[in-house]
Parts: sequence; C-alpha cells; structure tokens
Amino acid sequence: MFYDVAVIGAGVFGAWTADQLKLAGASVLLLDAYGPGNSRASSGGESRIIRLGYGPDEIYSRSSQRSLALWQQLFEKTEQLFQKTGVLWLARDHDPYCEATLATLQRLNANFERLDENELVRRFPQLDFGPTRWGILEPDSGVLLARRAVQAVVAQAKASGVEYVEEAVAPLKSTHGTISSMQTISGREIVAGQFVFACGPWLPKLFPEVLGELIHVTRQEVVFFGMPPGDESFSRGVMPAWIDFNDLVYGLPNLDGRGIKIAIDAHGPEFDPDSGERVVSASGLDAVRAYLAKRIPRLANAPVMETRVCQYENTSNGDFLIDRHPMCENVWLVGGGSGHGFKHGPMVGEYVARLVLEGVLKEPRFTLASKERVQHRKVY
Repeated sequence: MFYDVAVIGAGVFGAWTADQLKLAGASVLLLDAYGPGNSRASSGGESRIIRLGYGPDEIYSRSSQRSLALWQQLFEKTEQLFQKTGVLWLARDHDPYCEATLATLQRLNANFERLDENELVRRFPQLDFGPTRWGILEPDSGVLLARRAVQAVVAQAKASGVEYVEEAVAPLKSTHGTISSMQTISGREIVAGQFVFACGPWLPKLFPEVLGELIHVTRQEVVFFGMPPGDESFSRGVMPAWIDFNDLVYGLPNLDGRGIKIAIDAHGPEFDPDSGERVVSASGLDAVRAYLAKRIPRLANAPVMETRVCQYENTSNGDFLIDRHPMCENVWLVGGGSGHGFKHGPMVGEYVARLVLEGVLKEPRFTLASKERVQHRKVY
C-alpha cells in the first residue's frame, strides 16, 4: 500500500505529526519499534512539566502557549491528562534567565505573578528557599501525564484514519536523491511519498553520517520520594512544580500518590536507548537526595518510591532539529527535544505537517545548518 507520508517514531513528536498530517488530508502510516510511551522512549514516564517561561526564547514560549491549547482540546475528547499544578521559577538576586523570562511573559500577556522572598516563604512553607530571593509563578501551567498523553494522541490519530504498525525500521539503503520505499527489520516494505523520522535518541543511530556528531544522547535519572501519611502539603493544589535552573534541578508535587518527583537537569553521560541499563546509580541517587534535603528538609529521610532512567537527545544548544535530510529530498528529520521538547509536541506536529505538505515555515533555529558539533546549551 502507498502512503503519502510514513512517520517513523510514535513518541510525542511523531504522534502529533502523524495526527496533524492526517488532519491536513494526507494518508499516513505511523511506526514505532516499542510502542507509544514505552519505557525506552524519551516520551515515556509518568509526567512532564509544561510551562511558558523560556528566558529570552520567546519562540518556545509561544509554542508552549499554542501546544497547551491543543493538549487541552485533545483531553476534552479523551481524559484529563493535564494537572494544573502551577509552575514556580526560583530566582537569585542577579538572575538574567529569570529576568528574561519575566519580560517574555509580560510581552505575551501571560498570567503570572512575581513573588518576593517574603511572599514565597508565606505561600510555600514546605520549601527552603536558600539563596532564592524572588520567584515567578505561572498559575495556569502544570504537568502533563506523559506516557498516557502520548498514547491518547496515537489513539486519536488511529481513530482519524492513521495506520499504526509496531515494527522497527532498518537503516535506509540509500540516502541520496529520492527514496520510494524502506524496509522494516522483519522485511516489510514501506512505500510512501515522504518519510518523517521522529525517532528521538535513535536518530543518530539511523543517520550516523549526518547526525552522529550533532545529536548527543545522555542518561538522565529521576527519583520519586514518598510522603508522610496524611500530609497534603506536598500535593497538587498546595505545592507547585518548581524549576531551579541555577542548580539545574526541577521538582513536581505528589501526583496520583506517586510521591514528589526530583530530577537533576544537568546532562548525564552518553547513553544507548536500546541497550542501556535503566537502574539509577548510587551517585545519582545521592545527588538527588542531597538536593531534596536542602530544598525540602522535612523530607530529607523520605523513602524512595520509584526511580527512572530516561534520556535526553541534545542538539548543540538545545534548539529542535526539524529539517529535510541534506541528501535525500523526501526524508525529514524531526528531533532534538533536548530534555524540554515534550510539551511542544502539538506545535511540532503542526509545523512538520505544513513543512512536509506545503514547504513553508522553515524556522532558521530548527534547521540542520544551525546545528554545531560543540555542545553549548542555551535553551532550558
């Protein structure tokens, strides 16, 4: 069977891309090796923060605004997989990133509050603010229930006519000119007019000559800590999600009884998404527990409830990669979520659909030409 577009990868970027391509009238095949929201995927796991603040990077703030609206439209038809926890930015005396975030939110006429130190302590006594001197609260932001949200997007896409197949693809035999088909590992031939590879951490494996030095996959550890019995002070509605990019740590309140989620946002060591062991290291656990003791002293000895090892697929500075393959005119590369991409799935889907079907909206920051080999993270 011939498809207008084959989308390889049913993570958040691929799922929304398939959905938006079908909405635009294309016939679409969506493939994934392990299934939407699987434990190897960067889109797996229980939760992801969605927030508007991005320092000076208004392009991502606007994208997040648009994406939240589309997420909400989806959840109105399925189930509510967005938790409005609020998101609190922790800022220091001189804090250029948070100051730029404040200015961007003002330009967007977003709903936010600037809180001084006294107000932070009064409203959120669970937290020890240490060197934090002020904060920004986004009351309408919060947490997406990631794994289930991706599965909901795929279910919506299938209901609209997207065909879904759970198979791994083989590397392309040729990456020059135009390709008419590709093979799965089982030998199935996929025939399509356009091929979109939204494979996250598998992109440098499938395209080593083009992306082997441009996308760096890193191991990232997440820990959930248990709450004292009957203590609601760490739950949604009482404590927000928070971001402390000065320490490169973020935290989520207790959702669905899973406990507080803490993760260090600094890039970890290199990681293989297929064969990498997903067991949290002793040093990683120690680092997270040390931060927990500093930020929430009451939970210094809280038990570990769950742990996860996921991965970031990082571009040189954190910008997404959404562009045509440099030598294969009907192959498109979509990835580089760089640890912050999940929330933007709906916008990415819209963008890719228009780029593939109409050839428009080529944002310079997303192009392959803008990617460098030297890591210098700028987007958080």
